Amino acid sequence: MSGADLAHAALELVGTRFRWLGRDPATGLDCLGVLVAALARCGRPVVLPRRYPLRRTGLPDLDALAQAAGLVVTSGLAVPGDVLLVRPAPLQVHLAIHATASRVVHAHAAARRVVLGPPAPDWHELGRWRLP
Repeated sequence: MSGADLAHAALELVGTRFRWLGRDPATGLDCLGVLVAALARCGRPVVLPRRYPLRRTGLPDLDALAQAAGLVVTSGLAVPGDVLLVRPAPLQVHLAIHATASRVVHAHAAARRVVLGPPAPDWHELGRWRLP
């Protein structure tokens, strides 16, 4: 599996309904659900905690999830398939998958669906992972 495969799998989820703690594309996905569903479509299923808080300063299990999925920490210019962790608000974190260097797939709570678009200009990047 390549980053391009992960980007393609994420693009297939665009338009899926948003649902908090959603893990099934048939019923809805949140940002972590988008990542899990895209990884599963690429043959890399991962197990997640059943619940986690909406607002917090970090996701301590995200490094373990990335490692289990075969992702490694990266930096520099974004490439398709990069998994981005951002802080859109002071006590909130969010995940997105780069479809291209300038567009990401993510679960958009206000739009109530998974969308494709540029990263929001106020997103503060906290981390990024990539398939080696």
